[in-house]
Amino acid sequence: MRHVPVPSHARQLSTLARIDYENAVLADLGPVQDRTAEQWARTIMEDAPSDMQRTLTQGWTALGLQLGPARSEGFVLGWRVQHSTPDLVLLSAAPTLGLSGELLLQRRPHSLLLSCFIRLDDDRARALWDRTESRHPKAMHQMLERATR
Repeated sequence: MRHVPVPSHARQLSTLARIDYENAVLADLGPVQDRTAEQWARTIMEDAPSDMQRTLTQGWTALGLQLGPARSEGFVLGWRVQHSTPDLVLLSAAPTLGLSGELLLQRRPHSLLLSCFIRLDDDRARALWDRTESRHPKAMHQMLERATR
């Protein structure tokens, strides 16, 4: 499990008009073909312990991300499924306070890549993100590590 630069092909899948922050975590695994990318996303986020789910949801809401239903078709722990194929899923959360987010999970033959993209539309969004940015890579790492154990 390691942080890696966001690959250009992953960045090109983002639908954000502009990316102000990005990061990626790569988990090297054995064969991962037993689950689709969306199933992996559900494992990472929806199968997390309830206290972790609550902390994540509260954090996203505090950042002004508009979440949908936590567990329903078309959403993964409140993030809207924008695009889903067996090998990738793009999740998005709309802004209420000027911060937009996308999560991209890509299934590879022997690894999973989790990328995050953030757009900050104004000073308020930048201030919110500044308070969170330093904790974000560790949280992504922990989420992916727990799910792939």
